[in-house]
Amino acid sequence: MTDLKDYRDPRNPGGPLIPREDWDRAPYNRWAFLNVRQMVPTAEVWRGPGPVMPLPEAPQNLQELEFESDGETLSVAKFLDESFTDGFLILSKGAIVTELYMNGMQRRTTHLSQSVAKSIVGTVASILNGRGELDFDAPVTEYLPDLAATAYRGATVQQVMDMTSGTLFDETYTSLDSHIAKVDAACGWKDLVPGWPKSMWQLITELKDAEAAHGESFRYRSIETDVIAFILMKISGLSLSELVSRELWSPMGADEDAYFTVDRAGYGLADGGFNATLRDYARFGQLIANGGNAHGRQIVPWRFIEDLPHGSHEKFGRDYRVALPKGAYHNQFWIEEAGSPVVMCRGVFGQLIYIDREADFVGVKLSTWPDFTNVRRTRTALAAMRAIRAAVA
Repeated sequence: MTDLKDYRDPRNPGGPLIPREDWDRAPYNRWAFLNVRQMVPTAEVWRGPGPVMPLPEAPQNLQELEFESDGETLSVAKFLDESFTDGFLILSKGAIVTELYMNGMQRRTTHLSQSVAKSIVGTVASILNGRGELDFDAPVTEYLPDLAATAYRGATVQQVMDMTSGTLFDETYTSLDSHIAKVDAACGWKDLVPGWPKSMWQLITELKDAEAAHGESFRYRSIETDVIAFILMKISGLSLSELVSRELWSPMGADEDAYFTVDRAGYGLADGGFNATLRDYARFGQLIANGGNAHGRQIVPWRFIEDLPHGSHEKFGRDYRVALPKGAYHNQFWIEEAGSPVVMCRGVFGQLIYIDREADFVGVKLSTWPDFTNVRRTRTALAAMRAIRAAVA
């Protein structure tokens, strides 16, 4: 990695370029997550010609609101300042009560969401399922026959949606030869490594080993979302960016176009390559809070929304249990506590959409943490959301 003393913001003419192998890591991610289209190829998710979902404003000053986390009392202002915040927005009953931009982010700036993309893709899958075009109980190989030669043989679409397929996939972010490291190269974020897969589809077809029986337990596997995306593209005949535009982004009423990063074969990275504005992430959260309804039309099937909180995973790994002691995962969404109305979209480096449908509350935090995951910061962010929800209610 280039020494920190040599780092310059690329807006500084003549300054050193951000190294390609480290653009998505600290300290470079503080600029790069807000400027992904200057780093890697992308495909447009068109907002379409329709009406924008309105977000009326009812501002409240929450900066001095205090809450406790891990025995420490923090103000909202201190929390935001100390947690590498780029954008922060709170909706209560569909109205903006707080909207803040930091670190050079502006209202029209798109921000990389990392694994928040999984919830976007899972929601589109639910729409096709609601129309009868995708059967969650069907085997994955019914839609992608080539996967009969992989560890996905015998897995159902629902098991992949819940990340319980049993396929061996090493998600160790700090390992240089893990499967997730191979994703970085295959998706086009990093240079190719000799002998590694050259595209996301090739990577999926090389997953031959299983670590558990299908449906036995939850294990976070980013590649599962990409399997879902290839199924969606096979069914629809559209690219992922076209499909998300047609089924979700345009009908929902996004204000701005969004973007997926694409690999060398043109595949949009479903598991973490989605970029959008702060307000449009909030609109997606509000769509879920509204029961899937926008502009008087049911965009997302109600049964999918109603079922979201009902995941159950007793075999969470330790890190997940520390951050979410009673949490669960279902249909590409996190659940704060199994059976509760709060569902979340989460991504590494501190991305969060917090949705409480009963309270009609949505909180969005876009960040550029210096580390992939941080249990303490996660707990603090959730404590902040709960305190703000109570204050605005």
